[in-house]
Amino acid sequence: MRGRVLALDLGSRRIGMAVSDPERSLAFPAGHLDRVEARRDLEALHALAQEREISRIVVGLPLHLDGGAGEAAQSAREFAEALARVTALPVDLFDERWTTREALRSLRDSAPKRRRRKGEVDAVAATLLLQSWLARAGGAASGLET
Repeated sequence: MRGRVLALDLGSRRIGMAVSDPERSLAFPAGHLDRVEARRDLEALHALAQEREISRIVVGLPLHLDGGAGEAAQSAREFAEALARVTALPVDLFDERWTTREALRSLRDSAPKRRRRKGEVDAVAATLLLQSWLARAGGAASGLET
């Protein structure tokens, strides 16, 4: 499979974003989207997907450490379903339990004294999510999955 993949790390205030190359071998941070309200967030992501020629979207699924799903996971599932309807693109859900923690560690290790901008952790978390998805799926996953 070829085509750019957009990964989203959903937060209550921001959505971290990352995009792959067309060959689905590399993941790059793509900034963040400040959340306004669901409809406008979905419209902004639809526009971004068209602009970047996205062929698939991956949404982080925030499971508990024991693998259980709570309110945040249900919210992510509902958002992914709405995003699939709005964009008409395949949307995958992917376990994101460790991405934010790894993003914080990565940023701390790379620039320990620099103050991080809002959204930087979100974009790095989305990049780690996308890297994991690319490695696991070989870029060929399909449908809503957990």
